[in-house]
Amino acid sequence: MKNFVPQALLIALFLSLQLAVAQNPAGATGAPKNSSDAAKTPNSSAPESHENSSVPNADAPNQESNPGDPLLDVPPLPKGKVTLVGGRVGKIDSIGDRIVVEPFGGGKIKVFFDERTHIYRDETETTQANIHKGDRVYVDTMLDGPRVFARNIRVVTRLLPTDASGQVLSYDRRSGVIVVNDLVSAQPVSFSVGPQTVVRKQDNAAGSADDLREGSLVAVRFSPGTGHRGAAQQVSILAVPGTTFTFAGKVTHLDMRTGLIAVDNQSDHKTYDIAFDPAKNKLNDDITVGSQVQIVATFTGKGYQVENISSMP
Repeated sequence: MKNFVPQALLIALFLSLQLAVAQNPAGATGAPKNSSDAAKTPNSSAPESHENSSVPNADAPNQESNPGDPLLDVPPLPKGKVTLVGGRVGKIDSIGDRIVVEPFGGGKIKVFFDERTHIYRDETETTQANIHKGDRVYVDTMLDGPRVFARNIRVVTRLLPTDASGQVLSYDRRSGVIVVNDLVSAQPVSFSVGPQTVVRKQDNAAGSADDLREGSLVAVRFSPGTGHRGAAQQVSILAVPGTTFTFAGKVTHLDMRTGLIAVDNQSDHKTYDIAFDPAKNKLNDDITVGSQVQIVATFTGKGYQVENISSMP
C-alpha cells in the first residue's frame, strides 16, 4: 500500500503534460530545436520569395533615367534659320575649330564648327584637314547662341559654268578683260575674253569682241577662275547705247515731279524704270498707276529714256 500512487497525483501529472504541449507545439511535433536546424529545413508550403527580383542591378544601366553626359555628349543641332554664305577661306584655326570666310561681296565672317558639322570637298565627305586657305567654300550657317555655327561646309574646286548679267563698265581690248557690274551682287566682276569666247548680238546673230562696248547690257556665261576673274565662254549683248526698245504693260509707279514711270513689261514680266521729260512728254489724263501703256524708249547706257508714250485699251 505504501507504493500506491494516489489517483489525484496522476491527474495532476496528466494536466501538467497537456499544458506543456499546448505551450510548445513545435517541440511536440519534432520541429528543429535551434535556429541553425530551422535554416536547414525547407518549408515546402511557403511561397517562393521574389524580394530580390525587384532590386535593380547596380551594374546595369538605367535606360529611362540616363539622359547622357552633358559634358561629353555632342549637343543637338541648333534650331533656327539656315543662311548660305559663299566666299573664300581667309584663315583656319584648327585648335579653336573655326574658319574665317571672306564672302564674295566683301567682309569677313568667323564661323565655328565641331563634330556636328558635315564637311565636303567636291561632294566627298571629308574632315577639317582638307580645308585650305584660299579655298572657295559654301557654308550653311546657323546661329548657335552668340556664335555663327557651320552646319555644312562645302569646298568647291571643280567649278561649273555659271551666269552673270549687268552693264559693261570697261573693256580692255588689249588684255581682253571686261568688267561687268553684276546685277545680283551689285559688285564689279571681271571676265577674260579670248578666242574661245562666243559673242552674240541682240538679234542672236554671231558677233565678235569688237561689238563689246562700254555701257552695253550683257549676259555672260563663264567658268569661275582664280581670284575674282572668270573665263567668259559666251557673251550675249542685250542692249547697246542708242538701241530703241518698246515696252508694253501696266504702270506700277508714276512720278510727275522727277519724270519717272515704271512699267511691268508683258514680254518678259520684268519691271523697267523709264525716265521722261514732263515738259516734252505730255501724258494723257488717263495714264495713271494701273493703266496699260506702250512706251518707245532709247537705251542711253545709263537707263531708258521715253521717246513716245501712249495708253492702251
